[in-house]
Order: sequence, then C-alpha cells, then structure tokens
Amino acid sequence: MRDFQKSHKLDHVSYDVRGPVLDYADKMKLNGEKILQLNTGNPPAFGFQAPDEVIRDLVRNAVDSEGYSDSKGIFSARKAIMQYCQLKGIKGVDIDDVYTGNGVSELIVMAMQGLLDDGDEMLIPMPDYPLWTAAVSLAGARPVHYVCDEGANWYPDIDDIKSKITPNTKGIVIINPNNPTGILYPKPVLEEIAKLALEHDLIIFSDEIYDRLVMDGQEHVSIASVASPEQFVVTMSGLSKSHLIPGFRVGWMVLSGDKSHVKGYIEGLNMLASMRLCSNVLAQSVVQTSLGGIQRVDKLLQPGGRIYEQREFITEAINSIPGISAVKPNAAFYIFPKIDREMYQIDDDEQFVLDFLKQEKILLVHGRGFNWKEPDHFRIVYLPRVEELAEIHDKMERFLRQYRR
Repeated sequence: MRDFQKSHKLDHVSYDVRGPVLDYADKMKLNGEKILQLNTGNPPAFGFQAPDEVIRDLVRNAVDSEGYSDSKGIFSARKAIMQYCQLKGIKGVDIDDVYTGNGVSELIVMAMQGLLDDGDEMLIPMPDYPLWTAAVSLAGARPVHYVCDEGANWYPDIDDIKSKITPNTKGIVIINPNNPTGILYPKPVLEEIAKLALEHDLIIFSDEIYDRLVMDGQEHVSIASVASPEQFVVTMSGLSKSHLIPGFRVGWMVLSGDKSHVKGYIEGLNMLASMRLCSNVLAQSVVQTSLGGIQRVDKLLQPGGRIYEQREFITEAINSIPGISAVKPNAAFYIFPKIDREMYQIDDDEQFVLDFLKQEKILLVHGRGFNWKEPDHFRIVYLPRVEELAEIHDKMERFLRQYRR
C-alpha cells in the first residue's frame, strides 16, 4: 500500500502555540497530572465570563440563526462593524467592505490565499503571531520577518523593514497591539509604516484583535485611519478577546482605501468567502450588541481591575528574577520575557519550556514559536489571578537555578 505523507505545502508551516510541547502536556493530563495552560489567551479558562447581554442575545437569536447568511455576514453585524470603523476614523468603509469570519484566524488564511502566488513575499513582524507566517507559507509565498526592537519598546524597526522590501514584496503585516509582546504602537510609528507602504505600493494587513484591550489611558489608533486615501488596507479584529468569547469564533475583516487597483484581489476574497458559505450565523448575532454601549472589559483594564493588576504584578515579578527582563506590556494579556544567556545555560528555548512543563506543570510557549530569531525569550499569558502568578514566579525562579552558569 502507498505511504501517505503530509502535503509538502506544510513543510515550512508551524504553529507552536499548539505544538509539540502542548502534545506532551496532553499526555501528562491523560496520566492525571494537572497542567496550568498558559500557551493561549483563553479568558474563560481563568474565570472570565462574557457579558450577560451577549449571552442573552445569543439565546434569543438561536431560532432565527438556523440557515446560511450572506457569505460576508448578516446585515446587522456588518452594519455595526462599519459604524465601529467610523468611530475608529477609518474612512470610506461601506457595508460591502466588511467580511465576518469564524475568528480572525480564518480570515488571515483567506486573505493570504487570495493574494499570494509562489515566489511572492510578505513582510511579517518578528516576533509575530505564528499563524501569519504559517498562512503565508501555506499560500506558497515566502514570509520575510522584519525586526521589532526590544530596546525600543518592541516597536518595528523602520530601517530593517526598508532593507527587506524587494520587487516580490506584496504587503506588510502589523500586529497592533502586538502578540506576543503586548505592546501598543503609537501614531508616529504607524504613520512611518504607512508612508513606507505607500512608497513601495504595498498592501497593509493590520491585525487589531486586541484594540479594545489597552491600558494606562492610552488609545489604540488603527493604521487605516492614518494611511493615505490612495492606499489599500485590510484591517482585522473580533470579539474573542475583548468580550471574552474566543469559543464563539467572531471575527471580521474590513477593506478600506483605494480599491481601484485591487479589484482582482477582492474578486478572489469574494470567491473564498463564498466557498466556505458563511461564518457562524448565531455568533454573528452578538456583534451589534457587543460593539454598542459600555464595554464591560474596560473596568478590567483600569487600576484596581483584574487584568490591570495582574499586568502590574507579573511585570514586577518577572523583572525581579535575576537574569530575566521584560518590557512592560500596555495592551492585551501577554508578556514576553528575555533570558540572559550569559547567566543561564540555555541553548534550546523549546527544550527549556518543555523541561519547565515537566518539572513545574506549567505550559508556556518558547520565543522561537513566535518566529523570534534567538532561543532567549518565552511568552507568559498573565490571565491567572495574582495569587497564582505569584506561584508561577516562585517556580520559575527556582527552576532557573539549575541553568545558572
């Protein structure tokens, strides 16, 4: 009989947020061991609950959500997203420019498959959310990683971006607020990226899933709001994080700017959207309620709020460990610490997090899982309560002693 192997399209595709280390954690759980999973930002697993009005809408719309919707989504959801874009200062968005998706993940894959051919290149931040790199590779193109500078608050290095643009570059991806660093990009940085994209005729893809999870009185600015009207921008967001409902898989993609030179691409997006028929209709029914009125998550992000206080604690705790440092995040719920490898003998960051899992029963993700270049970082999801974060700190400090040079 023939030996069937995975497609060669997957040769350069990885997603270590749910990779080999998670596979080992699952085996540990089957043996009855309790694992603290900090590999994904999954709020309900840590006691966060969706707003009551969101659940109420879901229940009341169940009967009317049995059939397919328009491939781009139901009218009320797309209208609410269009109006949200207006509040964000994104101009020229019509209801036909809005696509709903089964989470942003589905739309990332769709956006890359609709655009890229073999030999094309896409600029992606380093570190990145690894689905972007995977989606580009799966589409047959080459992901080209530009540096986000840890010494400059993890902001994108504009000179590095410039140096990596070639005639094959189709677009540039930004993740703002960033995952895994938890950093919000200020307006001047976004303006520089937009200007560079305009000069080189690049499509901008902006992943803004954490745009409503911002702390310290700062305000998220969408790059589509500062881009030139001549530019074409694809903006992605959703409710998974801000409304604590990742299992509902509610995401959207918005096209803005000059569409005259991307008609073929839009035709491809429409084809791909139609091929999957539509996104989950019942989940779409909560978009209008979620984007209107007071956002309950706001209280969690202010002093005294749970996410804010956990951010404060984990930042101080991590930086108190000798040889470990981290830039303070100001959005989302991730921190991306750096290991001083002159102090600690660590050559394989994946093995490091695997050993930590085996010894302390805590699941993290290694830095190279986010396409970081060196084995000297790891990501912590700081959704557990402060008491549990304190235990994680103690375990990490104790664990690291065995690696001291």
